[in-house]
Amino acid sequence: MLVLLVLALYPLLFIAAAALSRSSLGQPFQEFTGLQNLRAAAGDPAVQDSMLLGTSYGLGVAAVSTVLGTATAVALWRSVSSGAVLRTLLLLPMIVPPVIVGILFSFIFSPSGGLIDTLLRQFTSFSGSFAVLSDPSWAIIGVAVADVWEWTPLVVLLVFTALLGQDPEILEAAQLDGAQPVQQFLHVTLPTIAGTVAAAFLIRLILAFKVFDLVYVMTSGGPGSSTQVPAYLIWRAALQNFDVGMAAAITLVLAVVVTLVTLPIFYLTKRLRDD
Repeated sequence: MLVLLVLALYPLLFIAAAALSRSSLGQPFQEFTGLQNLRAAAGDPAVQDSMLLGTSYGLGVAAVSTVLGTATAVALWRSVSSGAVLRTLLLLPMIVPPVIVGILFSFIFSPSGGLIDTLLRQFTSFSGSFAVLSDPSWAIIGVAVADVWEWTPLVVLLVFTALLGQDPEILEAAQLDGAQPVQQFLHVTLPTIAGTVAAAFLIRLILAFKVFDLVYVMTSGGPGSSTQVPAYLIWRAALQNFDVGMAAAITLVLAVVVTLVTLPIFYLTKRLRDD
């Protein structure tokens, strides 16, 4: 309980107090301002755009990671030859520090000699330069690709563990009844692991809302504000503008948005796991 109080309750109280006061990086709690920071944050078009971007980014990345992770986990589970070495290799992206992942994909998306640029020139008639991270329409997709590559193994691990926990007698009974592999998966396996898949989606969604490292390394929030996700906006307010009060207010707005988005998924996950 003491650890929880120190690591959870104190930072939460600090953020709430900072959001209700005029606070700078070196001098917090200078003056009580009430809801002024919260009103400014909620009414700021940049904050609104960032929350919308973060929500759409989180839902999209979580959906892709969940689908790819579930498919990979099922493939590993069905493959007799897949051993511990292969499963370990699939989990390596999750072990690599996010900063290294960001640098790696910056090289991959580089318009001069990067992997994407090289493949386009080698196998197509494309002769221009395709700068993914410099294009306002593609930059967030480039960050999302790196994010999916890094965290999909977490979904694989969770779903694969659920698949291993199935009752083999139920699967044998389905086989004896003449159920085809697709029917076995849809009517036996999928209902069994549905709660775990939903939980994996929820965890992945929360991780996607928190993305900062990849944006900082790959795009620095640009071009323009096309990759200015909430975590990056909070960092900029606190450590570039030195306005801790505004940063705390944006954090509370983000907490409300995350709660509203994840609450229905949480109840769905609970219901599927209970069933």
